Amino acid sequence: MKRSALLLMALLAVALVFTGCKKKADETAGGGGGNYLRLAWWGNTVRDERTNAVAKLFESKNPGVTVETEATAWDGYWSKLNTQAASGSLPDIMQQDYAYINQWFNRDLLEDLTPYSQKGTIDLSKWADSAVAAGKINGKLIALNLGTNSWGMGIDPAVVQQAGVTIDDINWTWEDFEKIALTIYQKTGVQTQPFSAHKQLVEHRVRERGGSYYAADGKGVGWTNLAAEVKELLDINLRLKAAGALFDPEEAFLTVTMEEEPFSRGKTWNSYYWSNQHVGHINAAKRPIEYIINPSVGPSRTQFGAYLKPSQFVSMLSNSKDKELAARFINFFINDLEANSVLLAERGVPVPTDVRDHLAPKVDVNMKYLFDYIGKITPYTSPIDPPDPARAGETEDAFKEIFLQTLTGQISSQAATERMIQRGKEILGS
Repeated sequence: MKRSALLLMALLAVALVFTGCKKKADETAGGGGGNYLRLAWWGNTVRDERTNAVAKLFESKNPGVTVETEATAWDGYWSKLNTQAASGSLPDIMQQDYAYINQWFNRDLLEDLTPYSQKGTIDLSKWADSAVAAGKINGKLIALNLGTNSWGMGIDPAVVQQAGVTIDDINWTWEDFEKIALTIYQKTGVQTQPFSAHKQLVEHRVRERGGSYYAADGKGVGWTNLAAEVKELLDINLRLKAAGALFDPEEAFLTVTMEEEPFSRGKTWNSYYWSNQHVGHINAAKRPIEYIINPSVGPSRTQFGAYLKPSQFVSMLSNSKDKELAARFINFFINDLEANSVLLAERGVPVPTDVRDHLAPKVDVNMKYLFDYIGKITPYTSPIDPPDPARAGETEDAFKEIFLQTLTGQISSQAATERMIQRGKEILGS
């Protein structure tokens, strides 16, 4: 009897050990559970400090809750998250990017936030419909925009003024751009930045004619009937090059730091980049620069080429153990005024109107400039296209090489557009 009792006690002890191990595994695999959340993002020192502070602020307002933060540099972020996905140890909440969101959705890794919005756990009452729509795929709200962004042109106002030209960026056309570029070179000797960032510029131009950069099925480009528009962009570069007004394409296409770019060094009067990079360009250039809307094809366009793009998203992972708590944190992160006073629009111009109004007097003059720019460009935007197909990065690398071959005289602009269409089919069709 005594031996039986001892055996029973031993079996109970083993069971308790295994139960404890299972509980620990459940808590660490695929989010936390209970009052525990894991939050992952890519960023930099400033973003890390501010995001960690907001996590602590949420904990202070929700006693007993722990938010574990996981910051990674961009280069290692996606490989780390993919490894976690394979092992079933993803966080509850992740920062997401427009270029990758389709892949994560297709793997059923992202939670539909619609039910949390419908019951008010996530408040979207002060969000523009277009901003909410940017995070939807197949009717499911799987991401929310952390900052509004738009593609435009940085210019050196001192050089423009020295050349005696004015730019009306609401109404100027590509013909105006070419004339202005020639005048600036003739008057000041400062050259024009080549269209090395081809994707957004091509996208802007074909969207104005009702096209899209990628086909709806993701198996090729969406501008096969608008090849003349893409050829004209290349021809503008070639004409400027023939006149001596174009900066050396081979140097312009090099991957360098922002400080080493020709625009920062005063070698060009302009550059092309996302609006949330403008403050960085100001710091790199160490002189006043302005940010303006890209040229238009003119009154014959069928819609606006510009759009508002999420600089980053926030998403809930479908394997989160405490989805209600994760939804509450997301709402806090995107809507709470105190939280956003800590974040200070580092990820881009906030979407909720009350958050923007609250931050406007708090941010520095350069960030306030971007707030005003987003307000200016918004009426001249059309809805964003669907997320890029899975092999978009490979396609863009191929197209960039074709652009460079054209600008260095290796192939004609006509051959370049035909080659881009063919390479798009080969890469994306497979």
